[in-house]
Amino acid sequence: MPRAPDLETISSATNPRVKALRALERKKTRAETGLFLAEGPRLVQQGLDRGWHLETLAVSIHSLERPHIADLLHAAKAAGARLFAAPERVMSKLARKDNPNAVVGVFEQRHPALESAALPGQGLWIALYQVRDPGNLGTILRTGDCAGIAGVVLLETCCDPYSLEAVRASMGSIFDVPVYAADLGSFDAWCSAGGMVRTAASMNATVRHDLVEYGKRGVIVMGNEQSGLPADLEAACETLARIPMRGGADSLNLAQATALMTYEAWRQMGYAGAQE
Repeated sequence: MPRAPDLETISSATNPRVKALRALERKKTRAETGLFLAEGPRLVQQGLDRGWHLETLAVSIHSLERPHIADLLHAAKAAGARLFAAPERVMSKLARKDNPNAVVGVFEQRHPALESAALPGQGLWIALYQVRDPGNLGTILRTGDCAGIAGVVLLETCCDPYSLEAVRASMGSIFDVPVYAADLGSFDAWCSAGGMVRTAASMNATVRHDLVEYGKRGVIVMGNEQSGLPADLEAACETLARIPMRGGADSLNLAQATALMTYEAWRQMGYAGAQE
């Protein structure tokens, strides 16, 4: 049975290292440090497997005898991460959960430039305009990951994909789906240069979402949770699509609507790459 490597033990929630990790709950601190939190051994292992830089790994003392935790600690140490163990009452302060994870990792963020994104012969992208809910953003990353999208583009001012809520909702897809940020001008230039076909979900559309052609290089453009898309962004899209609805509700949740559009576009591509 593997043994955990020797590591520092921290018993106080006021320890500077614990306070530094807790501060990463704040967007300002994440922006200043370029770091973010990922909870749970599966997410941390996924980040390591995908080549993301793990800066710090904190584990609960009671988990040290678990073989998979010992393996994770050895992998983190080999990757150059700083390690420490803490009791549950301290671990609960890191993510502020009543039932804290036994593992909390601190990773370096990635901010690739949209202009550097390699455009494949065919592929599907998602663009989100001023999305505000980190839970929606994380869920969209997870959905896009399942459908094998090439990336997500955040247009103008959106919520932070590296917030604890977004990372949790992504269920690890934050490590698999490239996330880009762009203003509308840069996005338009990128789409034009790459021959991207933009399909926007819109209440102004008359064509059903499963009857439009998304293209072999397609971008699904989704709007803000409350106000949708501005007129100029809709006008720049090649196609507007409407998701049919009935009943008392007048709209779908953003993540649900994005999933419907994404899977229809993927269906038109023959579910390329889907597992058998």
